[in-house]
Amino acid sequence: MTQQTLARSVIAPLGGLLKVGAVTATGSWRLSEVSVAAYVTAHQAEVDRLLSGIQRVGAFGEVFLTVLDELGYLRDHEVTGPALLLWSGGVEGLPVDVAELEEPSTVQRMCRMAADLQLTEFQDALITAAVAAGVETGAGTRKVAEVLGLADGSGRCSPVGAFRMWRVARLPSLLRPGSDAPEWGKAGFRRYERGLAELLDA
Repeated sequence: MTQQTLARSVIAPLGGLLKVGAVTATGSWRLSEVSVAAYVTAHQAEVDRLLSGIQRVGAFGEVFLTVLDELGYLRDHEVTGPALLLWSGGVEGLPVDVAELEEPSTVQRMCRMAADLQLTEFQDALITAAVAAGVETGAGTRKVAEVLGLADGSGRCSPVGAFRMWRVARLPSLLRPGSDAPEWGKAGFRRYERGLAELLDA
């Protein structure tokens, strides 16, 4: 995969996590009160550390910031009920009246599901990028753990919880004998799994 493809695979779930953070920050779960740009500005130091950490883990060059700017996830944009339904994997279900997706209790449920799902996707993409770039496992695992803590805007997912979700939801399919992953890739994923398990005592 190219650096651009790897960058997009990391940035896509990151966009979902930023939306969840912005919605959670309202405290009311009302989508009319959400401002992604205001959320990013209020957490600028953490966002800067997060982006820097991602670049280090994936050994990304300028392409990462270029793709991030193209996708516009740091700029203000509308967050809708149908969008949250997609980010949460459609678990809530599509009601006859789409407006029901904007009920605060429904928004809260979708945000919690989206946080778990997108953090798992984000970690998978991040470690894939690290393995593809040949980033040294010791430094890489420490930075992955730090980035996971910064990426969760829901306040509900710890790095150890995110790691355990990823380990059972994604790793077995990657490492099974019939997987399309090359052997060097499987070896890299195993190194990261062992490193994170030891670091996080998980």
